[in-house]
Amino acid sequence: MLQAPLHSLQLSNDKTLAILYPTFSKFSSLNDCMSKPPKRFQKFTKDYPEIAEAYEALGNAVHQIGPLDNKTRALVKLSISVGGKMEGAVHSHVRKALSVGVKPDELRHVALLALPTIGLPSMMAALSWIDETLEKESGKKKK
Repeated sequence: MLQAPLHSLQLSNDKTLAILYPTFSKFSSLNDCMSKPPKRFQKFTKDYPEIAEAYEALGNAVHQIGPLDNKTRALVKLSISVGGKMEGAVHSHVRKALSVGVKPDELRHVALLALPTIGLPSMMAALSWIDETLEKESGKKKK
């Protein structure tokens, strides 16, 4: 079930920011829902822990504020990434979507639905990013 803990974030200017945000019961942090966060993201969280924590709190808050379930939210986030032509975000959101039970055909359908809006070349790129991630993730399960 959802929890709404109060978190305080000590900012570098000696002020404390109190954040009340819901968290996923399945995940205790953003890193937990990724098979392995990209190295750049790991470096970012190490170098800027205050910003990373605030970013995570914001993400949790916007996910829980509305009526959408985990699967629907995952598909929406993937759709936004596809439409924005953000390769890294597509890879990340495919992994997150798989972790909440979205099926590979549903992920590919997101790219296909984008075709009339973003055009064939952009849709093909998004479809290839989805397939790349699916291949990597299926290879991890076999090991």
